[in-house]
Amino acid sequence: MTIVPTLLEGCIVITPRIFNDDRGYFFESYNEQNFNKALGYQANFVQDNQSYSTKGVLRGLHLQKGEHAQAKLVRVTKGEVLDVAVDLRTGSPTYGQHFSVKLSEENNQQLFIPRGFAHGFIVLSDVAVFQYKCDNYYNKTAEGGLHYADPELNIDWGMSATELLVSEKDLELPFLKDAGDLGF
Repeated sequence: MTIVPTLLEGCIVITPRIFNDDRGYFFESYNEQNFNKALGYQANFVQDNQSYSTKGVLRGLHLQKGEHAQAKLVRVTKGEVLDVAVDLRTGSPTYGQHFSVKLSEENNQQLFIPRGFAHGFIVLSDVAVFQYKCDNYYNKTAEGGLHYADPELNIDWGMSATELLVSEKDLELPFLKDAGDLGF
């Protein structure tokens, strides 16, 4: 696997080594020893999640606050998404900045998002199956997030607002300037 750091410290893009032949392909999608060596610390994933979405669905920007914060290792097994991570770590030199990458069944890339980030994605293909590992259990009382269209974040989601399918819950998320203490 190839590890490429992003401009946001701790956020990395992982590209697996793919073995192709006339029968198809094979790749190792996760190896705890190699992954933790690349990170430089031990990540202990405790929960796997999967979502199915159609074109234009935007999920995010979500986070878990305080002691329930989560690091995530995300990937797409069907389709293509634009995946976005926003640095919300107090004192970080890249606080409020974001990184985006296209993840797809074609490139098989993964994005590791450390604790202290908001996360979201938009489906670019007709459908997408999105999978992610979390290093902490989901806790409803620790839910938080930021509005996807926050002008301060200035995220280009790659589609016009009329093409987006956003949940009512996500439409009510605050802008960064109004979010208060996010626990990072």
